[in-house]
Amino acid sequence: MNHKREILIVDDDADVRFAVAARLVRAGYTTTSASNGSEALQVALAQRPDAIVLDVRMPDMDGMTVLSKLKAEADTRNVPVVMLSASVVDQNRAIDAGARFFLSKPYRAEDLVTAVTKALDAPHTPPSACAAVGEAG
Repeated sequence: MNHKREILIVDDDADVRFAVAARLVRAGYTTTSASNGSEALQVALAQRPDAIVLDVRMPDMDGMTVLSKLKAEADTRNVPVVMLSASVVDQNRAIDAGARFFLSKPYRAEDLVTAVTKALDAPHTPPSACAAVGEAG
């Protein structure tokens, strides 16, 4: 790999953003973060990350709204998204809306790294065909 792949982390909880970033940096990725949906959209359009880790439940603009806006934009429509939520109720909605993987909180660090890696390695594979722990399928 000639350059480190950049992952955008979106969560309203600073501790979660820090923990996700630490895990991904240890796995060899670079990260940037956003604390809300509006900021996430701005960063995604400006920086065009290689993948996005996106929390579902956020105030102001929730992750499902962010995901639908990302999928509506030509520049971000094909960026793979890994959704995070404390509620598994969100899983089918997230996958149907275009998320590559869904991880329920709390999740194991290795599951997060696996989901991001697989999403990057096969960004156009249907979610149901992917094989990481904690994903849709």
